[in-house]
Amino acid sequence: MEIIGYLAAALIGISLSLIGGGGSILTVPVMVYLFSIQPAVATSYSLFVVGSASFVGACNNYRRGLVNLRIAFLFGASSIATVFLTRRLILPAIPQTIATVGGHMLTKPVLIMILFAVTMGFASVSMIRNNTRQIEECINDKKCFYKLSLYGIAVGLLSALLGIGGGFLIIPVLVLLVALPVKEAIGTSLFIISLNSFIGFMADIDHIAIHWGLLFKVTLIAVGGIFIGHALSEKIPGIRLKRGFGWVLLLMAGYILTREVFFKA
Repeated sequence: MEIIGYLAAALIGISLSLIGGGGSILTVPVMVYLFSIQPAVATSYSLFVVGSASFVGACNNYRRGLVNLRIAFLFGASSIATVFLTRRLILPAIPQTIATVGGHMLTKPVLIMILFAVTMGFASVSMIRNNTRQIEECINDKKCFYKLSLYGIAVGLLSALLGIGGGFLIIPVLVLLVALPVKEAIGTSLFIISLNSFIGFMADIDHIAIHWGLLFKVTLIAVGGIFIGHALSEKIPGIRLKRGFGWVLLLMAGYILTREVFFKA
């Protein structure tokens, strides 16, 4: 199973490089089902892997002039604060046993994976659909600032709870709300993801046991996937990749929900 896990780690980096998100949502299932890491700890591992791969991708895009630092910090200010507070205060406060219904216990690990599957389902739909909404450019509008802040809080909350980068949420915001070109939105998204992920991981580092050997291996492979994805982006249409990855996420969401709801011991 570990070999499959390392192959999946490459896919994480490839997806991040190609579409500015999506790959990060694979990391927790890979850690839980292929490397047998507990879900709460897997979210921490995911933040490190995603943050490292995204940072490398962001640096690559910055050299090409495809990272809007002003928007990244504007969006990131609220999301970073939300990530840190959630990882420090909210996630540790969630009890191990949430509720008991009909003799079946809803535990913290199961809740995390169910929320993850639901989020993955929404992400898959957004990737499969061809969004034709008219772009609303509001980069210099005060309403835009408040909208960016609210979206930043939402992305930060999801990133912190589920260990994801939130690129599938960030990209539509940057394209539809701020009117960034798609390639610039991808580069900017990677930078925001790296900030969120590293802050979230730093909030965890002093209260979880980390298998650094495994974490570094998965991270290095994911970073390698970033460069593979960059090479592929010159040859494969982004919309086709985005839709194909969306269908993969939808199948995985169905698998996780089935496993956690119906077959959990």
